[in-house]
This record gives sequence, C-alpha cells and structure tokens, in this order.
Amino acid sequence: MRSRLRLLLIPLVSVLAVAAVGCGGEDRSDAVHIGVNDLSLPHWEVYRKKAAEQGITVEFTNFTDYNQPNPALAQGRIDLNKFQHVRYLANYNVRNNDTLVPIGATEIFPLTLYSRKHKSVADIPKGGEITLSNNPANQVRPLLGLAAAGLIVLKGGASWDSKIEDVDPVASRVKLTPIDPTLTAQSLGSVDAAFVDDTFARPAGLTSNEVIYTDDPERPELKQYINVFAARAADKDNPTLLKLAQLYHDPEVEAAVRAETGYQGIFKSNSAADLQATLAELEARFRR
Repeated sequence: MRSRLRLLLIPLVSVLAVAAVGCGGEDRSDAVHIGVNDLSLPHWEVYRKKAAEQGITVEFTNFTDYNQPNPALAQGRIDLNKFQHVRYLANYNVRNNDTLVPIGATEIFPLTLYSRKHKSVADIPKGGEITLSNNPANQVRPLLGLAAAGLIVLKGGASWDSKIEDVDPVASRVKLTPIDPTLTAQSLGSVDAAFVDDTFARPAGLTSNEVIYTDDPERPELKQYINVFAARAADKDNPTLLKLAQLYHDPEVEAAVRAETGYQGIFKSNSAADLQATLAELEARFRR
C-alpha cells in the first residue's frame, strides 16, 4: 500500500513526544497521538507544524514492530496510525476480531522487485531464490506479479485469494523464501531478487538502478493496497482526526514527502467511505 516486524524478541517501541512550542516537550493530555513507523523522515516535522497552525497538537509514537500499531490503536494508547494499507488492516481485523477503520488515504506504492545480481527478470536462473514478506497480507500482490512475469506458476491460476501455498514448485522457475520484511533489503546480498517495501528500501539505499520489475499501482483492483490513516470505529467521524488525515495532502506536506530520497509513491485521495467499503469487502472475503 506501501507494508504490512518480528526482528526483535521483545518489540521495541521508541517514542518521540512532539509538543507545541513552550510546552517543554512534555506529554500533552489534549494532544492527538499518531503511531507511525518512519518518524525519522523529515515530512513528519512539516506535518506537525501544519497541524499546530490549525490548533492541533500532535505527538508521534514510532513503532519498530509492525505487530504493535494496531493493538496500540485498539487499546487507546494512540488515536491514529499510519503504516498500513487497507488489505493489511482487513487481515488484522479478521484475525483479531477488531473493528479499526480507514479514515483517510495517503498513497500507494508500486510493487518493486529489486536485484543486485541481475538486470532483468529474464536474467534470473531456474532455481533462483526470491525473498518476500512473511506476512500473508503482503504476499498476494507479489505472487500475482511473479506469475505475470513468468517466474512462478500458481495452482488453479492466479486470483486475488492466491496464497504462497498455491505456488507449484515443480512448474515454477524460482523458489520463494518468506522472511521478516525488515530483512528483505539485507537479503539482496545472497538471493537473486527481493520484494522490498518502500519503508525499508529507502533507508537501505536502494534506487531505481536495482529495480528489475514493477507493477502499475493505478490498476483499480489495487485499491486494497492504498495506505491509510486508521482509527477506532467509534472515532471514524471525529472531525479533528478527519482533519489530520486530510492534512497529509496539504501541499507543503506532500512536497516534503516527494522530496525525500527514493520516494516512489502516488498520492491517493479516496474518501473515507470508499476506503471503508473496500475494507468491508476484504473482511467478508477473509472470513469465508
């Protein structure tokens, strides 16, 4: 959606409290708490300042473990989070019997296959190894891309319900290795190619020079991969939270995001109602 971490035995959560000028950095009881996984990126400071101009104090919590932002939201430790696409959220809700909802679109990222050994998909040898996220919510899109590229064969054909268990290892050209998404970029030194989420590709220094495959993120069926701000269902109409979700599309914030090294996202402006309808459709599919 852009994506979707169990690298550490004990999930680490680093917190940066961002308060209004003159508050001495203290936690503000009237602040809106937003959970993200990329707080080191400069655009969040631009975002904070724009929020302050509208009279909203924002405090960020930076999560290093993808398993943490949704439970933190559900438990009321934060008010919004921005780290996932709609499909990931639907999968979380179904698995945890939760009711978190998207209240604003941010962007969608091209599906990107990187390689430091080959210049094209055609160069990958038979029996080559490709790593991808071990999160099922982030595997369908890579599987369909690999099938379209002729690298794997899916039993029964490709579908939006395809699973890694559907890969026919005998008929496929490559073998797939699901790993923690934080390690996919690092794996490029030892495998033929890897799907690396944009969140990890930029810090790893990956550029378009290592890209050997990308899909078209504008395809209508990829709406489920739009990244979102998520809130608790009870807060889906909260005017302050809706304003903060929309603030991501302030021209200054968008410009700051685009200016960051390696950014390849495409901003999306789907309404909250549209995103919630997509979420409901996916949840119904996952419950079958």
